[in-house]
Amino acid sequence: MWPYYETEDWSVLPPELNRRFNPAFNMASIKQAINEAVERVRMPAPTRLRDLIRQIRAARTAAEERTVVNKECAYIRSTFREEDSVWRCRNIAKLLYIHMLGYPAHFGQLECLKLIASPRFTDKRIGYLGAMLLLDERQDVHLLITNCLKNDLNSSTQFVIGLALCTLGAIASPEMARDLAAEVERLMKSPNAYIRKKAALCAFRIIRRVPELMEMFLPATRSLLTEKNHGVLITGVTLITEMCENSIDTLNHFKKIVPNLVRILKNLILAGYSPEHDVSGVSDPFLQVKILRLLRILGRNDVDASEAMNDILAQVATNTETSKNVGNTILYETVLSIMDIKSESGLRVLAVNILGRFLLNNDKNIRYVALNTLLKTVYVDTSAVQRHRSTILECLKDPDVSIRRRAMELSFALVNSNNIRTMMKELLLFLERADPEFKAQCSSNIVMSAERFAPNKRWHLETLFKVLVAAGNYVRDDVVACTIQLISEAQAQQGYAVCALWRALERDTADKQPLAQVATWCIGEYGDLLLYGPPSEDVEAPVNLTEDEVIDVYQRLLWSPQNTVVTKQYTLLSLTKLSTRFQQGNEKIRQIIDTFGSNLHIELQQRGVEFSQLFRKYEHLRTALLERMPPMETAKPQANGIIGLVNGESEIEEDKTMILEQLPVAAPSDSSALLDLLGSSEFDTEIPAVVDNNTPVTAAPVINNNDLLDLLGGLDLSTPISAPPSFPQVQSTPQIFSPTNTSNFLVDGLLNSSPVQNEIPSLVAFDKLGLKIVLKLERPSETPDLLVINMLAQNVGSMELTEFLFQAAVPKTFQLQMLSPSGTVIPPLGQVTQVMKVTNINKAALRMRLRISYTGDSGPVLEQTEVNNFPPLAWQ
Repeated sequence: MWPYYETEDWSVLPPELNRRFNPAFNMASIKQAINEAVERVRMPAPTRLRDLIRQIRAARTAAEERTVVNKECAYIRSTFREEDSVWRCRNIAKLLYIHMLGYPAHFGQLECLKLIASPRFTDKRIGYLGAMLLLDERQDVHLLITNCLKNDLNSSTQFVIGLALCTLGAIASPEMARDLAAEVERLMKSPNAYIRKKAALCAFRIIRRVPELMEMFLPATRSLLTEKNHGVLITGVTLITEMCENSIDTLNHFKKIVPNLVRILKNLILAGYSPEHDVSGVSDPFLQVKILRLLRILGRNDVDASEAMNDILAQVATNTETSKNVGNTILYETVLSIMDIKSESGLRVLAVNILGRFLLNNDKNIRYVALNTLLKTVYVDTSAVQRHRSTILECLKDPDVSIRRRAMELSFALVNSNNIRTMMKELLLFLERADPEFKAQCSSNIVMSAERFAPNKRWHLETLFKVLVAAGNYVRDDVVACTIQLISEAQAQQGYAVCALWRALERDTADKQPLAQVATWCIGEYGDLLLYGPPSEDVEAPVNLTEDEVIDVYQRLLWSPQNTVVTKQYTLLSLTKLSTRFQQGNEKIRQIIDTFGSNLHIELQQRGVEFSQLFRKYEHLRTALLERMPPMETAKPQANGIIGLVNGESEIEEDKTMILEQLPVAAPSDSSALLDLLGSSEFDTEIPAVVDNNTPVTAAPVINNNDLLDLLGGLDLSTPISAPPSFPQVQSTPQIFSPTNTSNFLVDGLLNSSPVQNEIPSLVAFDKLGLKIVLKLERPSETPDLLVINMLAQNVGSMELTEFLFQAAVPKTFQLQMLSPSGTVIPPLGQVTQVMKVTNINKAALRMRLRISYTGDSGPVLEQTEVNNFPPLAWQ
């Protein structure tokens, strides 16, 4: 083959060389081509990429696939050892496909660099693609590509420059971005529109990685808006949007371009048909969407900028074609811009009406987007959204679960005092047929809405009872507590409540444990109104109802294996109270209670033994101890645990622990038997000898009251003092315990009233981005060095806050104890509580540093603040 070098007759050359070269090439190129041809003859051609794909797809098992891949990888490794392999491009292409399947392909990184250094465009293309897929900042090879990129950025071929810019934007590390930012800024001023577009996109990626390089690109970026080329325009708008989102100063700098953006958008709307940029009759919808988003950012909280774009937004909203999905996309961005800027009220109404039309669309995605957007804008213009209330309620019947969820959230956001009756009627119907995953959230939201907007107590009670029936066991514990508290407060409606709950209790309540708990509590307190009270005005009292019938229903509840232990605790205590409400039937009640003295469950056994004593040795105390409870006061945030104690279970364990630690410890004495009578083995541990690990508690003197000492004399009193009771409904009267016998604060607080605390004015510690944190301070009178701080985190926004974490720190002279929060998710208009206890022996001024973190609609948020304005009353 060497004699061919001496000839000038190209026709005698091999056909392959004749196709690839012409006489303009020098002899060195010809020699290289001849060597490649010889190499191809000597080495067998590797498997083509398409053949490899066929082999992998033909594999029937994962083992067969691994065999094919491993065999091919072994061959590729062997070819990489040949320095002058002519099949490197094909092998890298196959290796990239293997990498996309999830197999290791890191051994091809250096080969990618060799392809990038090749003068052939096909090699560079595969090499740069391999670099984007196989290289990362953790590899040393990543540093070797910088020089190759710099050389290619100065190439005379626009496609080579484009490859280098794409690769730089994809894999640029901060160091590489700083080294090549000047080259990118130079290319943004290139006369070639293709290069300008690629350079602007690369600058966008560089700014994301290294925001401090933003100022370098500012002059070149503003000139991009004067372009006629749509590709350069859209990349310029994208780059400006990224700059404005990252820097307030840059945002103020670019507010001057609002007229330019308005002019570009107007030209797009008024332009005729353009085959290059037309999509379904809409001129360049991608550019329109980008401009609308940038206008939204520039007009936010700026009256002048918003006024300049009001007219063009109205034109887009009225002139855009809505029969195609492309037009709906532009309308959606227009609505977001209108609701986010300082727009006119008429324009906002137009935006809400567009969303209302979206709700009537057959496309599920469009309906979901409309509901999501209305949920964000309902607090901006509630009256405009209210006009579409009927359409929103219809979405509650949609078969798609996502649409139903958003419709439910939006419906609760529309509830007010004027439409509460209509909305609750629809939402209760939705609750009855809702999937189990909706029932807990829907029932709680109905309770919250009814509490805020209830027209009267009677309607409020009816709504709560319907929730208990419709939601069944999916009702949250807070609904049980709220219902019991409302019945206790509404004295005029107690007769209606006990009759309504009795009718519900007669039916099967196996799948409605919360309803059974509320019903037994109410009947136990007001059972005399059920049998002997005057009939309610508009509610028919049970006909021919006798005490035996009531006791039979209680017996069925107590012996049913489907009822939970908590429900049986309610029922057992309620039955004990009925012995003082009924005129007869005490013997039957006593026999039922006696059977629980040998129950397998320790909770029920303890109550059976203790309550049995009230029918025998302590008959004279039963009427006083089981008298009707006084109306409950509205619970404070830290009192949630007390509500849980009232209805027989722990609602918030940490709040209950806080109450426990505030009570002094009584010395072991016979009077502690009273605690066993009223208490619960729910508290497994003994009361600690110190409170908050610092404040020692002095034992209280023994109460020398004969009735109290002899109350449970027949029981074993050698066990430690149990914790405060789970059923503090049992009350004492002033006639039994004289004021002189209240020196034991634990017993006195249990039987008469809760410990008196000095309330201190609350303060707002944090109020930002829709999250408000209020600190409510209380100082227990019996522990002057202790300050109880109740943190209340309120979500006043429209989006749910998740992963909420509240942390606090105090100076070393203080001692801080934080109890667990009531939750980590704050729904819209919801709240989370947490109790902190601060011990300050030196009476110094309190300072506290707070750290709040949560995840909102815009991503994770971390805030820090310091509170140093605690009132001096906290330590006086």
